[in-house]
Amino acid sequence: MSRLQEFREVMNQIKAAWQDGHKTALLMLMNVQGSAYRLPGTKVMMAEDGRIFGTISGGCLEGDLFGWAEKAMQSGEPRLQRYDLSESEVWSLGIGCKGSLEVGILPVDPHDRFWQQTDEALQQNESVSLIIEILNGARALLKQDGSVAGELDMLPKEVLEHARQRFAMQTRAEIWELGERRFYIDVVRPSEHLVVAGAGLDARPVVELASRMGFSVTVLDPRSGFNTPEAFPAARHVVQSAAEVAPCTLRDSWWVIMNHHLERDQASLDLALRCEPKYIGVLGPLTRTEDMLAQINRELSSGPIHAPIGLDLGAETMDEVALSIVSQLMAVRNSRQALPLHGKSKIHA
Repeated sequence: MSRLQEFREVMNQIKAAWQDGHKTALLMLMNVQGSAYRLPGTKVMMAEDGRIFGTISGGCLEGDLFGWAEKAMQSGEPRLQRYDLSESEVWSLGIGCKGSLEVGILPVDPHDRFWQQTDEALQQNESVSLIIEILNGARALLKQDGSVAGELDMLPKEVLEHARQRFAMQTRAEIWELGERRFYIDVVRPSEHLVVAGAGLDARPVVELASRMGFSVTVLDPRSGFNTPEAFPAARHVVQSAAEVAPCTLRDSWWVIMNHHLERDQASLDLALRCEPKYIGVLGPLTRTEDMLAQINRELSSGPIHAPIGLDLGAETMDEVALSIVSQLMAVRNSRQALPLHGKSKIHA
C-alpha cells in the first residue's frame, strides 16, 4: 500500500515541471529483496532540467537513476533498472542496505489520458490500485467501485481479478506473476486523518511533523485568531467548538487532544469517542483524563485512548514533545512497539 498524499505531491511536482516545459519521469520502487532504504511503492519524480522530488535510496542511487531516467524521457519508453546493493565494490558507495532493488522508470506525458485519470483520482482523494506490467509498461487503474481504466486489452483478466481481491487487504506494493509475465500492483489509499484539538503554540510542531509523516491533519479550535492558515499552513481548519461539530464529519479519525483548557479538552474527548476513532491521545496527566472521562460517563476502556500521549523520550521542549507524540502515532499506525532497532537484522520486517 502507498500513501495517497505522497503520490499526489509527486504528481503535483510533475505537473509543475510540465508547466515549465520539461519532460518528466515517474520512478517507482517495484520490488525489494533483502534490506533497503524504502519499501516497494515508493515514488519519485525526475525532470529533464535536473529536478528530483522524493527519494528511493536516501541519495545513494538517485544520481545513477537520473541518467536512466533521462534516457527514458528522451525515448518515451519505460524501463526497469535493477540494483544489487550487496555488490558494494561495484557501486563504491559503502551502502549499508544489502538488498536488491527493481526500479520502474516511466515517462509521464501530460497528454497521456492514463496519467490524467491517475491525477484526477489522487486529487479527489480516491483509493485506487495501480497495475503495471513490468517491462512493456501496460497499465490499468482499478478504482474502489470496481471500475477500471487504462490499457485493458493488454492486461490478462486474471491480473485484474487478483487486484480486485487484494484491494482491501494489500499492505504494500507487490509483484504478481502469471506465467512468465510480471505485474506490479500498488494500492494507493488516502492518508490517515488526524484531528488536533487545540491551536496553541505547542500544536504547531505537532501539526507540521504529523503532516510531514503522511497524516492529513485538521485543526479543531473555535478561536479564529489562533486556528489560522498562517499558524497551520499544512492543515485544514474547523473553527468551531467540539459541541458544534457533527461526529459523522470526523469519523474514523485519529485524535490528539491538547487544548490546555479543561472544558474544551473534555468536549473534544467526548466528540472523539463518538466518532468511531482509530486513536485518541490526550496531553496531560492520566488523572486529568480520568476525571474528564468520569464527567462524560466514560472509562479508559471506552476507546483507543492513550493518556498521557506520546513515547517516553524525556521530552521537554515543544519540538521534543511533538516528536514524542508523532512517534507514537507512527508506531500505532505501523503496528510497532516503538522499541530500539539495535540487534534487528531486518528493519522493515
